[in-house]
Amino acid sequence: MAEMSEVEMVWERCLRVVKESIPYASYETWFEPIRPVKLIGKVITIQVPSQFFFEWLEDNYVNLLRKALDYAIGKDGMLEYSIIVDTGNERHKPLTMNVTKAITPAPGKRDNFERDPRRHTQQPAKDLDSLQLDTYLNPNYSFDNFIEGDCNRLARSAGFAVAQRPGVTSFNPLMIYGDVGLGKTHIVQAIGNYINNHFPEKVVLYVSSEKFTNQFINALKNNTLSSFTDFYMKVDVLVIDDVQFLSGKEKTQDTFFHIFNHLHQLGKQIIMTSDRPPRELDGLQDRLLSRFKWGLTADLQAPDLETRIAIIQKKLQHEGVFIDNDVIEYVAYSVSTNVRELEGVIISLMAQASLTRKEIDVELAKNTLRNIVIEQSREISIDTIMETVADYFKISVADLKSKSRKKEIVYPRQVAVYFAKEYTDLPLKSIGVHFGGRDHSTIIHSVQSITELIETDRSVEETVHKLKSYFR
Repeated sequence: MAEMSEVEMVWERCLRVVKESIPYASYETWFEPIRPVKLIGKVITIQVPSQFFFEWLEDNYVNLLRKALDYAIGKDGMLEYSIIVDTGNERHKPLTMNVTKAITPAPGKRDNFERDPRRHTQQPAKDLDSLQLDTYLNPNYSFDNFIEGDCNRLARSAGFAVAQRPGVTSFNPLMIYGDVGLGKTHIVQAIGNYINNHFPEKVVLYVSSEKFTNQFINALKNNTLSSFTDFYMKVDVLVIDDVQFLSGKEKTQDTFFHIFNHLHQLGKQIIMTSDRPPRELDGLQDRLLSRFKWGLTADLQAPDLETRIAIIQKKLQHEGVFIDNDVIEYVAYSVSTNVRELEGVIISLMAQASLTRKEIDVELAKNTLRNIVIEQSREISIDTIMETVADYFKISVADLKSKSRKKEIVYPRQVAVYFAKEYTDLPLKSIGVHFGGRDHSTIIHSVQSITELIETDRSVEETVHKLKSYFR
């Protein structure tokens, strides 16, 4: 094995920090493709596959890169990107463009990534949980880039009303609840950002219940509980994320109860998020739960199809990327769980297209979805059904999607539609889209035809039974 060069060793030290800070899937997507090129003094040059790749690193991992440079080179370390503009060919070398960055993070900006809960950074607790007047707001969250639909209209409208008149409306406290990835944090951070921009004299503080608890424990340890409560009682707008994690923490709840009362009596705005409604929050004191119900409780539901399409379009517009409508609709039909997963698929699509220099088409979307989207409870996707049925009848998936009315195509197609209805939670319209854009009445007819044939034709019954064994 050849010895590593100096630049490779420095970059390897950088990657140690990166690996400890982000999930492996993110590391694999955004850092494995990077190649160290040269090291001159305190400047390390890394090669990235495209302009999009460079912009994504700058937008989402600038703080992490700074931390890695500090560890590997020192505080005065600098980073130069060598961006591949054209991959070239046998006669011409790849065309690259160099950009040197000092990597100085903007004040208050945090990297836009989720930490892997299995990994732990070595930062001392005082750096993470000290009482510092930092809003902890992400400026990327705003009402302008929050897509409104039937699934979130009440929460979004209430949030905007609170942002316009903090502490004045009857929505105090405002409790927003819903499953993971539906936009709770987006709304409450949008409220905080709006108030910061329109009421600069107001002190806004966003904090997770975990950070609040850690700060409380540190205050107990250091005999500074009065400083802790004084700090929180001085804010004008307090946003507590994921209050369900206060469950079972009696002393923390006692302190939060007194802070809540103090702020509410002074007309300060309190905003909270939870993964369930107040009535289902076990392990919280009754006196706290009763106060949670004083204002407005608004829920967030999984986005409907139209909202999912709008979310994808907005994301693409923001990134300056064009994708055909058939790809957008395919992704929107296929990912119905939450917004976070939907955006994750779009980001992965753009990354795949950037790395492989391929157009984003339905086939690329299928492959990306197959690798990312966790299968629903039945664990059988419509693509798996189509491939299995096509293979069984010795035809192609393209035949199943075609307009052919030949009996040797129509019958397998109806069988595939029957299984799609049986084994997936997709609506009829979505199934129709997957089968060449057929309308829902055609899908209903196919399901009814196979259902009747199972009762009357022994060979059809045996075929369906055999195919079912493939899906177990």
